[in-house]
Amino acid sequence: MASSFAFASGTSPSFLPSNTLKPKHSPLRRPLAAINIRSESMATEKLGIKVETNPSESKLSQHGVRQWPKWGCPPSKFPWTYSSKETCYLLEGKVKVYPDGSNDFVEIGAGDLVEFPKGMSCTWEVSVAVDKHYKFE
Repeated sequence: MASSFAFASGTSPSFLPSNTLKPKHSPLRRPLAAINIRSESMATEKLGIKVETNPSESKLSQHGVRQWPKWGCPPSKFPWTYSSKETCYLLEGKVKVYPDGSNDFVEIGAGDLVEFPKGMSCTWEVSVAVDKHYKFE
């Protein structure tokens, strides 16, 4: 791999220690404060549970999420079976969901839009109190 540093005439300037490399060019073309950092939405599916992290406000509006009923619970552990498909949007909380028959889990939290399939039985392990909008189909 080529180095992005070069020695000036084989030596470093007198104000730098002799083992210091000089950069050929800076990868930053504008001040760091001017760089915009944006959270992107990311969808995954694991163990039959679909999770979209940080969906756009327009997507939430399209689905009418803010008009869905709300449900919440304190930190706890309990079994649950989905008699129909549930889609929920977590406003607050952190949960590990362990589908029955698996030692693996899906972790969901605030900002996640989650879809649980009809017929799934699982255990919810809530580590941070949950506040969510939900819809059963």
